[in-house]
Amino acid sequence: MIKNNTVIKWGIIGCGDVTEVKSGPAYKLTKGFELVAVMRRNADKVKDYAKRHQIEKYYTNADELINDPDIDAVYIATPPDSHMHYALKVAEAGKICCIEKPMAPSYQESLTIYNAFKDKNIPLFVAYYRRSLPRFTQIKEWIDNNEIGEVRHINWEFSAPASVLDKSGEYNWRTDAEIAPGGYFDDLASHGLDFFTFILGNIKEAKGISVNQQNNYSAKDAITACWIHENNITGSAFWNFDCNERLDRVSIHGSKGSIEFAVFHEKPIKLKNDRNKETLHIEHPKHIQIYHVEDMRNMVLKSNFTHPSLGVSALHTSWVMDKILGNL
Repeated sequence: MIKNNTVIKWGIIGCGDVTEVKSGPAYKLTKGFELVAVMRRNADKVKDYAKRHQIEKYYTNADELINDPDIDAVYIATPPDSHMHYALKVAEAGKICCIEKPMAPSYQESLTIYNAFKDKNIPLFVAYYRRSLPRFTQIKEWIDNNEIGEVRHINWEFSAPASVLDKSGEYNWRTDAEIAPGGYFDDLASHGLDFFTFILGNIKEAKGISVNQQNNYSAKDAITACWIHENNITGSAFWNFDCNERLDRVSIHGSKGSIEFAVFHEKPIKLKNDRNKETLHIEHPKHIQIYHVEDMRNMVLKSNFTHPSLGVSALHTSWVMDKILGNL
């Protein structure tokens, strides 16, 4: 662990859309962190990014960034199929790492990453930032305070129309089965499933049916699932990426009440029990990963704090997803 009052200098590999507002600025704004370098293979784009975000160094070669002696930690923000490639290099360099979710396209790759950092006792974080967002920590607080009694079941309904890009036949890595076998399931469902284990505990068994129903691309586009948590709370969900309706609804049913919320849509969160009804609208911050990044700072620069999204929890999420997709 790094000593108190030390400034951690970060580099980013892959400065695409997710780093423009959601994550990148959070590393600059968090006290105790500095964003000193970025890497992208396109020289013009990485130079432009560095200039716009006032970042001192930029590279087109990831190895140069990883091995830069001025860099203490690396945020990997590339598509999932390259996560293991870069993460193992970061582990070998002995540097702190944060990986965009999902951790990797498969449980086996995620396990390889996890073990590399575990063997060297290096902090490994994964950007399941909902575990740190106030909107979602409020839901966890309701659960922990037994506002709905003993939790019995959780259900998630998610659907969305196919986009113009989906129907065009043009390339999109998010729907390339070689990069994201579950398509948008990998990119989106991972957030919800990870959060469910955060509030309800790990899952001991999961099953699913997954198909390419619409043939718009090579990855799966229709998935149904059921699972059971270690404490015998049951769960179910469906995700369909070519429906007429945009739907994002999670219902948690307990012995004395219920909670309803959306994973992605910024709808109010609702609590109903035998005493009252409560509806809260908690807005997300401009830089949605800011609390996640601040929690990383709290873990590496302070004592007695454990980040809610570590390699071990992300590894479990990868296992659950592979079980649903029938890969395990």
